[in-house]
Amino acid sequence: MFASCADPSSLQGLSWLMCYLTSGKHLLFYSSFGTVLLLLAVTAPVALLFGFGGAMASRSHFAPLRWFGKTYTAMVRGIPDIVFFLFVPIALDQGFEWLRNKALCDSDAPVRQGNDFVVCAAAKLPLSTSPPWVHDIYAFFLAVIAFSIVFGAFAANVLYGAMQAVPRAQLETAEAYGMSARQVNRRILIPQMWTYALPGLSNLWMILIKATPLLFLLGIEDIVYWARELGGTKTSAFAYPHPDWRLYYFLAILVFYLLMTWISEKVLARLSDRLSSGQATMAGEAQRKAGAA
Repeated sequence: MFASCADPSSLQGLSWLMCYLTSGKHLLFYSSFGTVLLLLAVTAPVALLFGFGGAMASRSHFAPLRWFGKTYTAMVRGIPDIVFFLFVPIALDQGFEWLRNKALCDSDAPVRQGNDFVVCAAAKLPLSTSPPWVHDIYAFFLAVIAFSIVFGAFAANVLYGAMQAVPRAQLETAEAYGMSARQVNRRILIPQMWTYALPGLSNLWMILIKATPLLFLLGIEDIVYWARELGGTKTSAFAYPHPDWRLYYFLAILVFYLLMTWISEKVLARLSDRLSSGQATMAGEAQRKAGAA
């Protein structure tokens, strides 16, 4: 990165270490932390949207929609996460390529040829001529969908339970005042359910944070990939030879995740206090007693 780092073999001590930590691959390692944060920032709202849709579908009076919501929640929660994370990107990728093959390819040959999945060059996603950043974005997109479907199913179960926990008497009172079903949901049910849903959603957020290393299994160069790549033993064939330093790299990742969970706990605790204010829950009652004292 710096002109003084042009010849690593001439460096020693702190100068060697500074040049080593600012090399091109280390900059990619540092940027991979941003990849994890971006995954969390995108996946959390998308998964919550999936979960809300699944919860509302499970409460629907329309039987097929209700069956779909309950099946989605039960099926995804019953499959090991790692299996789903590996299955969804492959299934989506082949599904997209199959559709493109139908639209763009003239050949009538089946895409399934024995154990191989074969489409024409124009149907490949991404195209072989696409720059590397397109491949990275496409892989990241598939990862977001996989994470969102899995955690959306768990969120659907949490939100469904929270909706059931809202006192039925309040919903009936709103109906007695002439509110439509949509108004009851928007003004009474949904605003109050968050108080009951937050503990479960908080746990899901923590699990989502801990699940981000699975990006490594999806072929994305995340922090786990670079920690293993950079920390392994490097011989004199490399610009910066060193022994096995994986312990230190994974220790840095451990500190990063501990910091993430600590910050999350602080933010979620404050959010819980805000949502519990004035509510007829144990937390709301504790706040009223503390205020009275």
